[in-house]
Amino acid sequence: MKIIDLSQPIFNGMPVYPGDPGVVIKEIHTLEKEGWNLRNVSFTTHIGTHVNVPYHMNNTGKRLDLYDLDRFIGKAELYTPGMKYFKNKGVTFSSTNITKEIADQLIAFPPKFIGLSEKFEFDIALEKLLLDADIISFENLTNTDKLPASFNFYGVPLNIKESDGSPVRAFAIM
Repeated sequence: MKIIDLSQPIFNGMPVYPGDPGVVIKEIHTLEKEGWNLRNVSFTTHIGTHVNVPYHMNNTGKRLDLYDLDRFIGKAELYTPGMKYFKNKGVTFSSTNITKEIADQLIAFPPKFIGLSEKFEFDIALEKLLLDADIISFENLTNTDKLPASFNFYGVPLNIKESDGSPVRAFAIM
């Protein structure tokens, strides 16, 4: 079994989407003083490697906590031009960004989920189209160049009530 970590680290002062509040990680207890180490963290639900659900772009869209955990894991394939999509498999975009043509194909034959390499940024209008079609998306995946053509994907979010998304610890198992 081989595991490939697909997650960006979250750290104090890391780069964020323009206009979003910065990441703040602050030590509030120490082993020496209180007998344990504890940090307070402050960041958005779309920081680092994260998942987007329809509520992110639509006030009537499905919220994160309404999805079964099964939607965030499963067999996945790297995108290749002309490939067929299956509702029980995810698609990861490693060397190609999602165009309008690709988005239309994804909507016509929705996969279980999609993942986008950290090398690319979603076009906001296309991201909204995909989310409105209930195609959840993972963003800022790292190490996608190390993925084989087919793999098992895991990107389980935090269980944030009524959320629009969540950071994930994403990884692939072969």
